Amino acid sequence: MSNINTGNSSTAPGATSPHMLATLPYAEDALEPIITAKTLSFHYGKHHKGYVDNLGKLIAGTEYANLPLEKIITSTAGKPEKTAIFNNAAQTWNHTFYWNSIKPNGGGEPPAELKQKIEAAFGSVDACKKELASAAVSQFGSGWAWLVIEGGVLKVVKTANADIPMTMGFTPILTIDVWEHAYYLDYQNRRVDYVNAVLDKLINWEFALQNAS
Repeated sequence: MSNINTGNSSTAPGATSPHMLATLPYAEDALEPIITAKTLSFHYGKHHKGYVDNLGKLIAGTEYANLPLEKIITSTAGKPEKTAIFNNAAQTWNHTFYWNSIKPNGGGEPPAELKQKIEAAFGSVDACKKELASAAVSQFGSGWAWLVIEGGVLKVVKTANADIPMTMGFTPILTIDVWEHAYYLDYQNRRVDYVNAVLDKLINWEFALQNAS
């Protein structure tokens, strides 16, 4: 499982349940001008918090109430009668992972160990970024573009809505959120500009390396 504080680990400060809102790893204005404080405030404080709050209500008094977040996701994936729980649990996890996938003054060259893995899989860092951008821009409707690892090899996948690579046998190491609420206040319909700006200026290669190691 990837190394993020999802708010459900017994080692996470103040974590007592699988449905706590994880603390942002930076201030709401720290990603400007690529992602404005207004967008981050709505995205984190309304959308992400909404998934966390809904999950808490949905699992209260059920068999899922005290399970780790990842266990809730894997236990409800593919079960139509559990779709609401899965969607809110997965979106809670996805958003925390996204906040860690980006950082102030990100982008640039990946660490040497990760760069080696990227070049082995894609030929170059630029080729990897182009494939990630293509996945993000071509995702129809809401969803996510992911850099994942399978059998030690990196690849790019995309998922719709709340779907998550861990239910497909992949280990996610990085993601880009392409739900409209992630970018519309800043970029309107220019998803491609948002995606390229994230890849060039915010992407957190160090976080990806932690998850790929």
